[in-house]
Amino acid sequence: MSFFDQLNNCIELKQTPKRIVCLVPSITELLAYFKLDNEVVGITKFCFEPKHWHKNKARVGGTKTINIEAIKQLKPDLIIANKEENDKIQIEQLQNNYNVFVSNIFTLKDALNMISILGSICQKQIEATHLNKKIKATFLHFKAKELPVLKAAYFIWDKPPMVAANNTFINNLLKYAGFANVFNNLERYPGIDEDQLKAANPDVLLLSSEPFPFKEAHIEKYQNILPNAKILLVDGTMFSWYGNRLVNAPAYYLSLRNLI
Repeated sequence: MSFFDQLNNCIELKQTPKRIVCLVPSITELLAYFKLDNEVVGITKFCFEPKHWHKNKARVGGTKTINIEAIKQLKPDLIIANKEENDKIQIEQLQNNYNVFVSNIFTLKDALNMISILGSICQKQIEATHLNKKIKATFLHFKAKELPVLKAAYFIWDKPPMVAANNTFINNLLKYAGFANVFNNLERYPGIDEDQLKAANPDVLLLSSEPFPFKEAHIEKYQNILPNAKILLVDGTMFSWYGNRLVNAPAYYLSLRNLI
């Protein structure tokens, strides 16, 4: 069986994978949704969902600090990675010896494509097709509400302050949620200063739970900079995870909009 990953690398599989190592937290959750409990043999220390997998599955280091030797011991016939979340050099090293599916996701369409390909690879086409239909339906339903667009800044880090800008999956989902990213003129995850934030003058400031865990104490700090903005702590997984959690994302966006 031949498949192409999202970097257009060809993966040759003799059979449906029986020993999978996943290096991407949101995709680990997706594999659990596909009920691949026996097939997934290794995950990262940041793959917190599902909780019983985090507790019981072998861990192979962090997303950017993969333990190659631990993976070798697991003898995987498929490794699942992500271009952004994993270290390029380590992934290339793994590709020399294993079948590695590399996801590369910037848009909702990319996420749906990834779900479809992995569904085919793991013989879960029915589940993948059903999931994609549910995701599309929930996003279409939310879009039909035609909420007013609000200017927003989405913070991923505090010291130094960093935001999600253009050419990111977060930026794409912000659009679906009815937010216009005030830093859309910048690329990827730039650092910004207080003057830039004041000049951008967002209506809403979204402080993410990951990768930096913003807390209530940070709200006052940013409120002093932007006294007229609505500042909210948000569940970062609803803006950055690209698996089955997307089904619940539109309802979450609506709950945020109701707070503004």
